Amino acid sequence: MHKLDGKVAVVTGGSTGIGLATAHRFVCEGACVFITGRRQSELDAAVKQIGKNVTGVQGDASNLADLDRLYSVVKEQKGRIDVLFANAGVAEYAPLGAISEQHFDKIFDINVRGLLFSVQKALPLFQDGGSIVLNASVVTQKGVPAFSVYSAAKAAVRSFARSWTMDLKDRKIRVNVVSPGPIDTPIYETHGQTKEETAQLKARFTSLVPMGRMGEADEIAKAVLFLGSDDSSFVTGVELFVDGGMGQV
Repeated sequence: MHKLDGKVAVVTGGSTGIGLATAHRFVCEGACVFITGRRQSELDAAVKQIGKNVTGVQGDASNLADLDRLYSVVKEQKGRIDVLFANAGVAEYAPLGAISEQHFDKIFDINVRGLLFSVQKALPLFQDGGSIVLNASVVTQKGVPAFSVYSAAKAAVRSFARSWTMDLKDRKIRVNVVSPGPIDTPIYETHGQTKEETAQLKARFTSLVPMGRMGEADEIAKAVLFLGSDDSSFVTGVELFVDGGMGQV
């Protein structure tokens, strides 16, 4: 008996990193999974890597037409959703004094607006008693230089979970947040211009973690599985930190 036998799950931003690890774990636990990604080549590679019971739907979570197309595919193929991991997001640096309108709009469009509509547009297909998991970050608790817009966006995600828990309580749909610390995923390579700079960035974040290392994507996936499955049947509205202690001490 698997934890998600017979369940239909959607993972936004499921072609790499935490989203890919979670989609793979969901499938291993018996779910039929739909994943999204902006780049078709990465999406195709993810579907091939997972291997079974997975459908890739190319799209950008901040594009409402893409979300409509995603849920149209889910409706046509399965007719319902039991678990949603609203994971798609983006992180970029900009210190106060150098924050541009473009930076602000990009961070909030994907991390806040996109996440909100990823959830809202899923509701007509959502089964009563289902589970919604939102991906935030340890920066909801910690001040990190040059990360103020991203931190504010993730704090909004945490706030959504509180309000949506109340909005959806009559349908017995649980809403929870997973907040990762520094996780060793390809996202860091988008910030470092060279391998050396990427290594320095990872070392900087690792130095903030009491456990002395970065986390692995599958360590977040295990936490999302807990929140998405009946193992957490009496858990809603929480923020579960998976951060090696970074935001706790």
